[in-house]
Amino acid sequence: MHQSAEVLFLSHGGGPLPLLGDPGHAEMRACLEHIASLIQKPSAILVISAHWEAGAPTVTASASPSLIYDYSGFPPESYQISYPCLGDVGLANQVYEQLKFAGFDAARDEQRGLDHGVFVPLKMMFPDADIPCVQLSLLKHLDPETHLRMGEALQGLAQENLLIIGSGFSFHNMRAFFAPETDISLQMNQAFEAWLEDTCSNPGLSESERRNRLLNWGQAPGARFCHPREEHLLPLHVCYGATGLACSDSFQLRILGKLASMYLWRAE
Repeated sequence: MHQSAEVLFLSHGGGPLPLLGDPGHAEMRACLEHIASLIQKPSAILVISAHWEAGAPTVTASASPSLIYDYSGFPPESYQISYPCLGDVGLANQVYEQLKFAGFDAARDEQRGLDHGVFVPLKMMFPDADIPCVQLSLLKHLDPETHLRMGEALQGLAQENLLIIGSGFSFHNMRAFFAPETDISLQMNQAFEAWLEDTCSNPGLSESERRNRLLNWGQAPGARFCHPREEHLLPLHVCYGATGLACSDSFQLRILGKLASMYLWRAE
């Protein structure tokens, strides 16, 4: 399959902490800056963030989106973060039409802004905020098959030099972030990360095997420890659906003391 968009699944860290100099996010910041240096500057960015779930796949259609500070208990400066990128109504309409064409009951939202799953990583990757950005929701039912199909619907997007980002986190057990590490918790973190990297990057897997693994991700070792709820993993399903291929590059790192990963599919 010819892939014209760059596609990236990234682990976006804890709220605004990556932008506040938190040492637990130093590797994440370096990784995102490195990835930005590997790819051509995009003409537009479409982000599927773990922090927006809707009843139908919904796309932001504002020409000038606001920011949603969807976190609490952080210092005052974290509510003054700015990322004044433009929206892209044309791209939003294209995404909406592709989803409708694929049989989804899609929607457009002209009011909703961009949440921290969008502006936090983008501020590190593209600090000038000079690339138009559109956000697409997850679906509330969190069904992996439907999110794979959403990604497959995006394969038809005609936008030149588009970057599609799945913004989630390959490890997202909030309780475990604040608990002491044990041999068992480390083992489960390592086992799931090894499974995820193999699933996304092993060229020896057929695409039906890769798709099947992602469909049945809950059977992977350590799966439900790493993802008690799967909203931070499902942006990866959309990314894989948009490509249907093994990733070109995988990145292993530590975020907040946990093993995490990011995956890049470069355009052909």
